[in-house]
Amino acid sequence: MSRAPFGRFVVVLAAAVGVAACGADAVSPLPVQPPGPTRSTPSPSAISTISASLAPTGSPSRPTLTSARPAAPPPAPTRPRGTPRTTPPPADATPACQGAVRYDLPLADTEIELLESLCFATGAVLRIQGIGPGLVTVDRPELVSVQYEAGVVDVRFVRPGTVAVTIPKDGREHTVTVVVR
Repeated sequence: MSRAPFGRFVVVLAAAVGVAACGADAVSPLPVQPPGPTRSTPSPSAISTISASLAPTGSPSRPTLTSARPAAPPPAPTRPRGTPRTTPPPADATPACQGAVRYDLPLADTEIELLESLCFATGAVLRIQGIGPGLVTVDRPELVSVQYEAGVVDVRFVRPGTVAVTIPKDGREHTVTVVVR
C-alpha cells in the first residue's frame, strides 16, 4: 500500500472527526459515494472505522436518517391550478352526447337560432340565463324538473327521452330539441 491513499484516508478521517466535534445539531452528514474504479479502496477495518465515526447520532430535535436515497418528489398535478374540476362523462356517453353536466345558455350572448338540438345524460341541467318566470316551456314535463330563480331557469333532465324546450326571445319562440340518455 502506498502512502498517498493512506494520507487521503487520514485527511478524510480528520475532517470527519472535526465535523463530529461541531455537534450533531450543527451539520448533517452527507451521503458517501463509493470510490471510482481508478481509486484504491481502504481495508475493511478502515471502512468500519470511518462508518462508525460518520454514523449519525440520535438527536431529539431531528429524526435519524435511515437511507441515503432521496425522497421521491410529490406527484405532478393532473390539472393546472385555477382550472375548475369537471366530472368525467359516463362510460356510455358518445362524443356528440354530453354527460350529466350543467349547460349554461346566456340569452344575451347567444344566437339562439343556431342552437337546434342538444344531447345530455340523465341528471344534466340546461341553465337558461336572462329570462323571466314562466316563459320557458317543455313538451314533456314528466321527463324534467324546472325551477326559476332571479332571471335563471334550470331545466333538469330526470328521465331518458326527447324533450322540446321552447324559449322566447325577441318576440319569437325558439325550440331546442334535447335528447336525454
